[in-house]
Amino acid sequence: MSTTAEPARERARATAAPSTRTLRLFDLLILSIGTFTLGVDGFVLSGLLPQVAASLHVSPGTAGQLTTLFALVYAVGSPIIATLAGNWDRRLLLATGMAVFVAGVMVQAIGPTFSAVAAGRVLAALGAAGYQATAYSTAGILSDDEHRARSLAVVAGGSSVAIVAGLPFGILVGQTWGWRVAMWVLVALAGLSALAVGLLPAVHAPRLSLRRRAGALTDRRVLAILAGTVTVLTPGFLVIAYLPAIMRSSGAWVVAAMLVYGAGQVTGTILVPRLIRRRGARTALLAGACGVTVVTALLTATRMSALAATMTMAPLGLAIGLTVVPQQHRLFADVPRLAPVAVGLNGSAIYVGSALGAGLGGLALVTGGSTAPTITAAAVGLLATLLTATTVRSA
Repeated sequence: MSTTAEPARERARATAAPSTRTLRLFDLLILSIGTFTLGVDGFVLSGLLPQVAASLHVSPGTAGQLTTLFALVYAVGSPIIATLAGNWDRRLLLATGMAVFVAGVMVQAIGPTFSAVAAGRVLAALGAAGYQATAYSTAGILSDDEHRARSLAVVAGGSSVAIVAGLPFGILVGQTWGWRVAMWVLVALAGLSALAVGLLPAVHAPRLSLRRRAGALTDRRVLAILAGTVTVLTPGFLVIAYLPAIMRSSGAWVVAAMLVYGAGQVTGTILVPRLIRRRGARTALLAGACGVTVVTALLTATRMSALAATMTMAPLGLAIGLTVVPQQHRLFADVPRLAPVAVGLNGSAIYVGSALGAGLGGLALVTGGSTAPTITAAAVGLLATLLTATTVRSA
């Protein structure tokens, strides 16, 4: 039996799943509002750590563990939710996920102690895991092969725009009126997103047994793609986590660098659907991985100048913007019936990359000084490039 024909047969079976209609741009924008809200949440707390730490009477290092806690809960929760609730109407799962996220953010906004805020962070992470993976799977399920890359890019664009617009807005609100007010702004955005879910069409993922869904964890095609996701995104997370130390600067220059990085990522997300259509998802990922490797190596030299380092962050964001959508697209191309679960696993892989980037960056900074993190990032980027180049071409 030909193994190359298997993905095509799976796509045919997957597209036979019942759905009322394909997604309109309006529907995709609804989903992107949710990913924008989650993107703001993912960054704003890190930008307000001094205020959070002072308010909760803990050290900044301890307050920083709230971000780590969120990442770990998301990474574990996303595939579990996708497996157990795989047969739910996507609208119900989206609305439930955002409602749990709202509850978690509200607990953070009113929590008087670090433990209470941490509990809210756990709730918010579970809600985010339920919403975000479902948003991507919904866009993938209700898109044909020709339009899937564009649909995924629109949804991913919410997260990218959050870096450019949402992050500085959230930090400004937090620094002006307090970090708890920033949490209430998130509650309002998430509430609107949850209500807007009702405007989406009804859709169910292909029906699979629990055993088959759990099998995504051992599918070699899925695992190969997840390994690529972890390695290609780790360098970006590493640089962002230790940007002040890398640039030997703080304040306005770091904020400017993040804004430039976000603008680059938005640009990459806009360009990648066309690249996927013309050259394939694997080629798009390879271009992103090569870009990440070259730019992080270049940052080793440009970091000595705040202006040069800031400008270098633009192509880094562009390269990262070329990497997320191709991986999701490959999951729908290679394992379409497992894609709703596999997309959740890919979301977990993103957060594993975040945690790995923070860990490797910290180790490099301690052992090798401020030059070592960018060198480490380039080395991991090279590994991602090699993994991508040696993976059997599928899409």
